[in-house]
Amino acid sequence: MNIIHGYRDDKRLRDSFNLLAEQTFDGLNFEQWYQNGFWGDNYDPHSIVIDGKVVSNVSVNRTDFLIGGRQYRILQLGTVMTAPEYRGRGYGRAIMEYIEREYADADGIYLFGNDSVVDYYPKFGFCPGREAEYSRAVSQSGESRAVQVKMDGPAAWGRLAAAMEKSTFREGCKMVDNPGLIFFYVSQFMQEAVFFLPHLDAWVIAEPEDGALTIHNIFADGSVTVDDVIRSFGAGVKTVSLGFAPADPEGWEIGELKEEDCNFFVKGGAFDEFEKLRLRIPSLSHA
Repeated sequence: MNIIHGYRDDKRLRDSFNLLAEQTFDGLNFEQWYQNGFWGDNYDPHSIVIDGKVVSNVSVNRTDFLIGGRQYRILQLGTVMTAPEYRGRGYGRAIMEYIEREYADADGIYLFGNDSVVDYYPKFGFCPGREAEYSRAVSQSGESRAVQVKMDGPAAWGRLAAAMEKSTFREGCKMVDNPGLIFFYVSQFMQEAVFFLPHLDAWVIAEPEDGALTIHNIFADGSVTVDDVIRSFGAGVKTVSLGFAPADPEGWEIGELKEEDCNFFVKGGAFDEFEKLRLRIPSLSHA
């Protein structure tokens, strides 16, 4: 059984991978991400190819995290799929076992799966994980000072990328060295979710809607606080939720993150620290 990876620049195989992803995940396709230049080395499909066609896949996404001053080597597994006519042959298991051998030195592995696979991943040593959710009500005055910057091409992408590179903003669990994953979102279906805050020289990926503000990422100097960013969106904001764990949890309501038909599985010692500190996987690090 031949498992191949590192083929993103092979158009024939990339097209076959995208076709299977479209058929499996209701239209999911990575081609625009590739053409935009953001599909880098961190995202690596591991596939079984038969007669030139990708028939089964588990993708490795290397998503290292900085937690408590230590950088952990973490893998996210995703885009787990097998063509219907090839199911039941153990292809998924073979790829999973191959990945575990290849990355035996990883500090931890995680993945998200729907309700149909809750009994599948424990067979590989995964356990249900827990993520914290940070939210609170706010009452503030003033006009919004957030300037929307549409991510519609290289000029805008370059400005955001520069801000990401120089950012020293602190988070409880910060993804490092994987800007392409964030651009998977903002260069495609979240183009209107990026804001520049001139008075803070900060860039924010956020979704304000009907008084509710969801903040996914903040790229700024380390002196900038989450409160500074919230105030920048003005009096219209009544509730705030974070797509990341703040460096300072004081003042936040902390619950357990639960999403419909989405289950979090973890493996490895890094996640002992993760749960103890009540962290969450940053929302835009899902692949």
